[in-house]
Amino acid sequence: MADLPNTPLLDTVDTPHDLRKLKPADLRQLADELRAETISAVGSTGGHLGSGLGVVELTVAIHYVFDTPDDRLIWDVGHQCYPHKILTGRRDRIRTLRQGGGLSGFTKRSESEYDPFGAAHSSTSISAALGFAVANKLADRPGKGIAVIGDGAMSAGMAYEAMNNAEAAGNRLVVILNDNDMSIAPPVGGLSAYLARTVSSSNYLGLRSLAKRAIRRISKRVHNAAEKAEEFARGMVTGGTLFEELGFYYVGPIDGHNLDHLIPVLENARDSEHGPILVHVVTKKGKGYGPAEAAADKYHGVQKFDVITGAQAKAPPGPPSYQNVFADQLIKEADADPRIIAITAAMPSGTGLDRFGKAHPDRTFDVGIAEQHAVTFAAGLAAQGMRPFCAIYSTFLQRAYDQVVHDVAIQNLPVRFAIDRAGLVGADGATHAGSFDVTYLATLPNFIVMAAADEAELVHMTHTAALHDDGPIAVRYPRGNGVGIALPAVPERLEIGKGRVVREGKTVAILSLGTRLAEAIKAADALEAKGLSTTVADLRFAKPLDEDLIRRLLTSHEVAVTVEEGAIGGLGAHVLTMASDQGLIDAGLKLRTMRLPDTFQDQDKPELQYAEAGLNAEHIVDTVLKALRYNEAVVTDGARA
Repeated sequence: MADLPNTPLLDTVDTPHDLRKLKPADLRQLADELRAETISAVGSTGGHLGSGLGVVELTVAIHYVFDTPDDRLIWDVGHQCYPHKILTGRRDRIRTLRQGGGLSGFTKRSESEYDPFGAAHSSTSISAALGFAVANKLADRPGKGIAVIGDGAMSAGMAYEAMNNAEAAGNRLVVILNDNDMSIAPPVGGLSAYLARTVSSSNYLGLRSLAKRAIRRISKRVHNAAEKAEEFARGMVTGGTLFEELGFYYVGPIDGHNLDHLIPVLENARDSEHGPILVHVVTKKGKGYGPAEAAADKYHGVQKFDVITGAQAKAPPGPPSYQNVFADQLIKEADADPRIIAITAAMPSGTGLDRFGKAHPDRTFDVGIAEQHAVTFAAGLAAQGMRPFCAIYSTFLQRAYDQVVHDVAIQNLPVRFAIDRAGLVGADGATHAGSFDVTYLATLPNFIVMAAADEAELVHMTHTAALHDDGPIAVRYPRGNGVGIALPAVPERLEIGKGRVVREGKTVAILSLGTRLAEAIKAADALEAKGLSTTVADLRFAKPLDEDLIRRLLTSHEVAVTVEEGAIGGLGAHVLTMASDQGLIDAGLKLRTMRLPDTFQDQDKPELQYAEAGLNAEHIVDTVLKALRYNEAVVTDGARA
């Protein structure tokens, strides 16, 4: 293809084994070609760009120095793994990134032996690398665990929990801190690189070890004092006292784009026999591509774009996004109520809270990648009379489930959860799908769980949550744009646990929760065309159920179907339980439940994902017809009868 970059050296490299045959002097050219190939590939597919461009040299250096895949390389989160994929036998598929049947946008064990540990959520790399390192140590096998973790991921407590335990790995663990945002300590050119090479060299470490043994024989007190003095002196020069206290030997900071600096330091870390090492490298997100360097936030995740101009493809104009509908309504609520506070965990733009922050900066808190803290922080605010909203992706809220149970639900505190990215999420695949929130929240006593069928309903539900002070309440809504419903000028406070009938019929009842309502209405149209009078209800609440409405629909229709964009254990299971408890099953009830299949679905276009899951109008109609055709009084919590 004419638009592909010229990459003669990269063309000779299929795996890291080929890379290691190159001369050190060739690595600069290879890195430049790898960067050009990454830009070209992401330009054609979209995806995460800036973080990958920032680690091009680091990726080359790691694979050049370490014996991957026997040395187990783990990229934290995985946003930055595209150059890694190109160098590890997947270049021929790199333009299938994040597409149906293509490469994952994150590391994935089933994809390559060079992906020893799957990732997509933050701050797991050190724990996993420690596991690999200790396993090799105990089995007396060669091989290190190498974790590459960004400075943003260091805001999560899990990273420190792992580091506190890292001494168990001995010299089998190498942590590379990729500092690409707020540098802990700035690199200072040649002097910094010289110091990093010196303090990580085998001569320095050997002499240091010999001196420590000699001093220990003289006096334990003298030894401890000397050790602290050496660490303090080195920490004053290089930074890193915190990591030393956690048991690491700290090296850095060094320029993460200078291969002449990176290679010898990583070689020293590879050959060290002196315990776990942390190498601090400083990089720039978007390095080598002007538009991405100038606007790292806008080029973190991108649509398809023109490589020459950097202009990203724009979606056609349409309804507002759910996240912005939520944020704009929350701003209005906060304008009227000074007790309303918004909390996000490192996703201000993803949740719309960047908009809220501009309107109410003193009441907006981005706590970093720390969902557990976010939830308990909100619980403390609620206990003190404030009205906190935790705006967190469904898949990320899973990380704070103990806090949701222990700190919020048991104490019946009125924390409001705005659950973004509920349901399937397209290109981000299984790791980011919001499949389980109804199941894991509606099982909790004291919880109210709402699901918005459209953007107008989200306005009503945000308003309802703002006014609700009797225990925790959650509203879930999907990724993407609304369906085109006009937003209400005045929001309505919904009656808790009450649904609505969208259309009335006599034979078939479709009970919908969330944004599958549009498909339920399409299915009703198709059923009406077949002579089957159909009721469609938007239940609004997964908990508490509108038992009066559900009982009426189940007892007055020949067949009833529940439809939800969540996993087993959600709405369908709760309706089945209610029907069983109230003896409706004994009356010959024909009830079917439709929900996400019991599998982790790979990335694809959302409409194709929902078709695969059997949650579109065609499948609703098929479920109803099968139930009527066989006239079975069978109750099942299976996906489709």
